[in-house]
Amino acid sequence: MAAEHNNAVNGAQRAAILLLTLGEQDAAEVLKHLSARDVQAVGTAMATLSNVSRDQVEGVLNRLNEDIGRQTALGVGTEEYIRKVLVSALGETKAGSLIDRILLGRSTKGLESLKWMESRAIAEMIGMEHPQIIALVLAHLEPDQAAEVIGYLPQRVRSDAVMRIANLDGVQPQALNELDEIMERQFSGTSTKLKSATVGGLKAAAAILNAMETSREAELMSAIRTHDSGLSTKIEELMFVFDDLSEIDDRSMQTLLREVPSARLIIALKGSEPAVREKIFANMSKRAADMLRDDLEVKGPVKLSEVDAAQKEVLQIARRLADAGQISLSAGGDEFV
Repeated sequence: MAAEHNNAVNGAQRAAILLLTLGEQDAAEVLKHLSARDVQAVGTAMATLSNVSRDQVEGVLNRLNEDIGRQTALGVGTEEYIRKVLVSALGETKAGSLIDRILLGRSTKGLESLKWMESRAIAEMIGMEHPQIIALVLAHLEPDQAAEVIGYLPQRVRSDAVMRIANLDGVQPQALNELDEIMERQFSGTSTKLKSATVGGLKAAAAILNAMETSREAELMSAIRTHDSGLSTKIEELMFVFDDLSEIDDRSMQTLLREVPSARLIIALKGSEPAVREKIFANMSKRAADMLRDDLEVKGPVKLSEVDAAQKEVLQIARRLADAGQISLSAGGDEFV
């Protein structure tokens, strides 16, 4: 499934092309350092790639060379360096849980083993457990996997599990250790004690819901809203923020830009991350992008309240288009036919 040019190759496919250029042993060494979900994504890409052009291979290798050339060994291994790199690459929200897992040792063998299981199997394993146990397990999974697991759970426990995830705060380490030991008994190996007990929370619940299909997400949000309207509002505010627009696919961005008034876009971009601006510029004609850059430069100071209102307006348009099936708000997006 090779694309016609390198820009159309997604992250998993770039990684697959790189690994296919390495020898078996080197590729295996790289895969050892990836998460379970990443191994599955890259492995699938490796299995489905065909007719990879020389230009694509050269493009991937050139990009890797550029990335490596911008890096330095100075500071590597220090906690502050790791935090800065991950936040710069992923943003504060998405980097938070990953930083915790790396620096605080939250992932343990028992719970980590679940990431290698099929979502349906996980749902069958935890479906009859206490709702709080279900919430803790889901909170330790990646958002997309947790979203799949919820889809296989009995309907009566779905919204309750998401609400419990949102309300998780300061779980006792002993409780997490006991949960890890329960999971460990389902597998082989030795469990390592958890060092941190902060899991779940509003951001985790929002990330899981954001990874769901629109219809299932709407169904669960409606149920949560019925039980706790305040909680549902807090979750909705975190589900998709303006800076997340940098991760949608190019086709979706182009559709969105056609619907957003230029004057509102300029104000919204005044408080945006550079990645969002570059994403938008890249999906405009050169002339339009140059004009937008000029408008941003000459635009005077704007109140934060005005920027926030403009960004929410853009997000409302994005959600309307997503609900109509015209764009995808997930990273990478869906294929269009």
